[in-house]
Amino acid sequence: MGDDGKGAEIVGQAGGNPVTGGPPAAGLSAPPQARLGSPRSSKRPPPAECGDLPFVIKRDGTWLYKGTPIGRKELVCLFASVLRREADGSFWLETPAERGRIVVEDAPFVVVEMDWSGDDSEQIVTLRTNTDEIVSVDLDHPLRFSDASGGGDPKPYVRLRPGNGAHPIEARISRPVFYELVALAEPQPVRGRMMLGVWSSGVFFPLGEMPNDET
Repeated sequence: MGDDGKGAEIVGQAGGNPVTGGPPAAGLSAPPQARLGSPRSSKRPPPAECGDLPFVIKRDGTWLYKGTPIGRKELVCLFASVLRREADGSFWLETPAERGRIVVEDAPFVVVEMDWSGDDSEQIVTLRTNTDEIVSVDLDHPLRFSDASGGGDPKPYVRLRPGNGAHPIEARISRPVFYELVALAEPQPVRGRMMLGVWSSGVFFPLGEMPNDET
């Protein structure tokens, strides 16, 4: 299959050209999310492999199709609903008919808003992504910080859902939201060290070690 044909089923079910828009594909009676996100039937053959699709998710959460940003948020959300992650860490768009690998520069989603309720260990922190997916920080959706051994600042992430192996699908927490998290932080001993962190859903999530004030 040539490059122009790769992912035709994926793009077609989204309603035409994902950049310019266009009328929905004929015969779509169910909502696109229901068709694209439906689980595979046990009797359905596995989706056809399309190789590399011309999609890129930039670090800032922008989706590109053939190098052009997809401007319609509803289409981005539609494609995001069929995003899968394989055991090797690669990202794929998968419908019941076709699947193809895409490029993701960092995490595929970005946390753009935070809310919280309650106090101390009763506090619940809720995060919203750029595709309007909402999760509460808990054991199923923990915070994670990238390794800063390369000299840069560690980058914060939240787990959205599992992948098909050890690598989950995550959202990178934007800097403004991270600052909001830091404003909620309080000290708590963790394994013999005093850490700054936030409570959510009865779990303490460390953000970093308390600075040593001794001179």
